[in-house]
Amino acid sequence: MGKKMRAAVEKLEPRAYALREAVDAVKRSAYTKFDESVDLALRLGVDPKRADQMVRGTTSLPHGTGKKIRVLVFAKGEKGAGGTASRR
Repeated sequence: MGKKMRAAVEKLEPRAYALREAVDAVKRSAYTKFDESVDLALRLGVDPKRADQMVRGTTSLPHGTGKKIRVLVFAKGEKGAGGTASRR
């Protein structure tokens, strides 16, 4: 374990945190120069083998994925104009 990781671990207590406390603790212990990500595991108490208990969903990010979309069109005439219009 590196020096920065060891310093971050020392800031935390080995216990269960409430959600808001956990978010604050993660922000306090951040030490990298890039935006870090957090994984969250939840125990939902459902049986995934049963079709009526499947839990799936999606969410939209508030600012998108941050990636620019590029469209390449190999067409002439109206179809080419339709391809360039689709990128807007």
